[in-house]
Amino acid sequence: MRVAIAQVNPTVGDLAGNRQLVEESASKAAAAGAELVVLPELVLTGYPPMDLLEREGFVRDQLRELGALEGASHRIAIALGAVLPSPEPGPQRWINAAVLLRDGERAAARAKSLLPTYDVFDENRYFATAARREPVPGGSGEPPLGLTVCEDTWCDEIPYGIDPVGELAAAGARTILNLSASPFHVGKAEERRGMMAELARRHGVSIVFANQVGGNDELVFDGGSFVVDARGRVQAALPLFEPALEVVDLAAPGPGRAPAEVTDPDLVSQLESGLVVGIRDYFRKQGLPPGAVIGLSGGIDSAVTAHLAAEALGPDRVLGVLMPGPFSSGHSVRDAEALARNLGIEARTVDIRPIYERYLDAFAGLFGERDDYGIAQQNIQSRIRGAVLMAVSNAEGRLVLATGNKSELSLGYCTLYGDTVGGVAVLGDVYKREVYALAHHANRAGERIPRGVIDKPPSAELAPDQLDTDDLPPYEILDAILEQAIEGQRDAAHIEPPPGSSPEQVREVVTRLDRNEYKRRQAPLVLRMSTKAFGSGRRLPIVHRYRGGPG
Repeated sequence: MRVAIAQVNPTVGDLAGNRQLVEESASKAAAAGAELVVLPELVLTGYPPMDLLEREGFVRDQLRELGALEGASHRIAIALGAVLPSPEPGPQRWINAAVLLRDGERAAARAKSLLPTYDVFDENRYFATAARREPVPGGSGEPPLGLTVCEDTWCDEIPYGIDPVGELAAAGARTILNLSASPFHVGKAEERRGMMAELARRHGVSIVFANQVGGNDELVFDGGSFVVDARGRVQAALPLFEPALEVVDLAAPGPGRAPAEVTDPDLVSQLESGLVVGIRDYFRKQGLPPGAVIGLSGGIDSAVTAHLAAEALGPDRVLGVLMPGPFSSGHSVRDAEALARNLGIEARTVDIRPIYERYLDAFAGLFGERDDYGIAQQNIQSRIRGAVLMAVSNAEGRLVLATGNKSELSLGYCTLYGDTVGGVAVLGDVYKREVYALAHHANRAGERIPRGVIDKPPSAELAPDQLDTDDLPPYEILDAILEQAIEGQRDAAHIEPPPGSSPEQVREVVTRLDRNEYKRRQAPLVLRMSTKAFGSGRRLPIVHRYRGGPG
């Protein structure tokens, strides 16, 4: 059987547009000689539809689009993900289904068996699980097919106690179709291939994995669809981060056929591509034509954010605003100007010192005459800058991109209503060390980010001679602690202090991480690049007193 994998980029809620993507893919696949085209999970609704599933008429309208696709299956069979009514009564009204259209009708449908409820997933909220797993006829004398949806192949990673692929193989399926909307994190493509290769070898089946590509809110989908044969060898692999279609002959001779060579981009390249796709689709799918505005401080975070925005949107749709204040160094202003020239973006300058002086006059009336108003005096500079950026946003329709990184956001080293304003926190799931890696990567073919930005010590420049290390541990230490606390989900007693650190410093970092949850709740949407990002995948109470056991 000649099977086409269609790796497409649906938009949540664009039911007619998503149906058109399916039709176009089916037409291309048929023209290429395929007998079956396989598309991603919930491709008609886009993933994840979340509470749109509870909105009156949403599923009804999606079912109408599904019915409109039946005619296209006269020319080629179509396997796609869709929402169907649950056959069983219960609080979950729907099933997350793999649907097979063939010969002008709905030939079969199978509900997803394993419904993830961890990290960013909440599928038990909406969907009923499959009661049993049964193959469907392959058509034209072909062996039976197993229809599975995304998590159904992750039984080795999560202890569900059910192995849908194993059950389908035992029932006679020789090819497993896996319709997926598997979100990206750095390194995940290789992880998926290894996991499914082992699953294919164990059960003696080939697996066709069709994954969504593109960004939807905080989630980025990398595609990376592939086919593995019954010996676990990759027979075809589609690219990362772009729509694609490829036809694979599953009946081709197995033992003598060489496996496909798959080389993923290096991890920093994956990170950059994921962020670029996340930015691009956030703007494109919302229809935000004026583009982005970014505060350019001369620091590395704003420089990398501007580089990514220019890559995602084009330099003509990115505006950088320089806002020098009383403690801005001359080299920071020069570095910001050089960055804008290198990137080819527009730059404007607003001197915030007169506004800052007026605030100090107001502070004197509020608090009495002082030489220094401490953190209030520092933070008002950030809030002035945030207000300027929001004024540009309101006046010109541009979206503000926040520039804070994961290291800073973790410890609250950011100013509410200041540098946290914006629609997207581009680097909110990127540790400081990774920001530097992205900066070096940006310069791989020539200088985009000025050398001075990369070389100078990090500073918020809100006080005389201020450095980040005045308030934070060195970033190499801080990031190593945070990674254990956030991705590793360890409490302070179980974190291994990195070289140069101590148990006391670990406790201070973890305590500060917890105490700043209230800031993160008010921060912009964070593009998810890791296994544990701030956002829907990390849900902690703001008010709690748990500090971990003694170890």
